Amino acid sequence: MDKNSSIDQVSKNIQKRENPNDVFYTPIDLVKTHLEMVKPLIQDGVIYDPFFGTGNYYNEYINYFPNCDYEYSEITMGKDFFLFDKKVDAIVSNPPYSMINKVLEKCVELKPKIISFLLAFHNITPKRLKYMEQNGYGVKHFHLTKVYSWYGYSIIITFEKGVDSCISCGSTVYKS
Repeated sequence: MDKNSSIDQVSKNIQKRENPNDVFYTPIDLVKTHLEMVKPLIQDGVIYDPFFGTGNYYNEYINYFPNCDYEYSEITMGKDFFLFDKKVDAIVSNPPYSMINKVLEKCVELKPKIISFLLAFHNITPKRLKYMEQNGYGVKHFHLTKVYSWYGYSIIITFEKGVDSCISCGSTVYKS
């Protein structure tokens, strides 16, 4: 196998992009699966879709959360998530994977009760889990899934403010 086509090299190339092109629209059936999973956690309040895209999440909110109000951002519509400063109770979306650290930091700054994202499985790192726990968010649940033509597995992960995480990460590195 050519070194430039190895998975390690592909990952390094993705991480070094100056202009990420990680716009992948979520299939509507997967959006519905995601919303069904968080539905028991959200009864009222304001639900926020920070990455509107084609509206697959936002347009389904009414079907799952009829007693809520809705907000959205979309950079291509002049509404930048990183400038958003309204109070929200839940954030549910599919964020750009190339900016996940910055996205998580902004979400924590907004202080919602629920943060639930569709992410690439490899985005769930011990460092990110620890960051969320240090800010009072435990993993409520996660669900592995696969979308044809997307790189690797994806995960629906839901963080809830004030709950103990259902995932633990050790910091010990073992020798074999």
